[in-house]
Amino acid sequence: MAIVSFIGAGPGDKDLITLKGYRVLAAADVVIYAGSLVNKELLDYCKADAELFDSAKMTLGDIVDEMEKATKAGKSVARLQTGDFSIYGSIREQIEEMTKRGIEYECIPGVSSFLGAASAMGVEYTVPEVSQSVVITRMAGRTPVPEKESLKSFAQHQTSMVIFLSVHGMQKVVKELIDGGYPADTPAAVIYKATWPEEKMVRGTLADIAQKVHEAGITRTALIMVGNFLGDEYNYSHLYDAAFSTMYRKKSK
Repeated sequence: MAIVSFIGAGPGDKDLITLKGYRVLAAADVVIYAGSLVNKELLDYCKADAELFDSAKMTLGDIVDEMEKATKAGKSVARLQTGDFSIYGSIREQIEEMTKRGIEYECIPGVSSFLGAASAMGVEYTVPEVSQSVVITRMAGRTPVPEKESLKSFAQHQTSMVIFLSVHGMQKVVKELIDGGYPADTPAAVIYKATWPEEKMVRGTLADIAQKVHEAGITRTALIMVGNFLGDEYNYSHLYDAAFSTMYRKKSK
């Protein structure tokens, strides 16, 4: 039996798929792609006779049925997911169903949109003496969030934060962040479709970012970035300090 390859498609730019992901996608007999999220230019890499299925129009059962049908026929399957499937990728439920049916699989990681967003903006989430941690989360919606992982709870750390799947509730997001501990003048940004041709960025602070996002007409497919890593404060690391490097090497021996 052939296998199913889960492939992280990257954040949008068709060139940001990994080399391994590209090779497997180009050789696949069947490609099931997240049509509402994946850049369709990636399908240009598929071979001419590959069977293509848009999962936006399919149920979980439909997807696994096609995987089972293809693999039993000896056909390789590429399951093309947006960004990197380890973050809000919903592959767990697919794998559970595949395991029940004895379908073999592999996972090929991709570049997450939160990484594509940082690169597009030319920022670093971890700035010496400013922020050394990154919280990746989302606002509670149809899928609940554990109370200990609410935006308000995380906000007390005032570290770098990236919020997925929440721009439609921008005002509520801002309120929770400020109520949780971020000052209103904390830098904030929203980036729509990072690395896509239609990419759009909005910068501000928690005090005005919701209004700016409204004026920009951004209501979906965007990331919210919050924290002082977006500001002007910066401290040099010791990475390029010759004396520090020598001392570190001696301690490591």
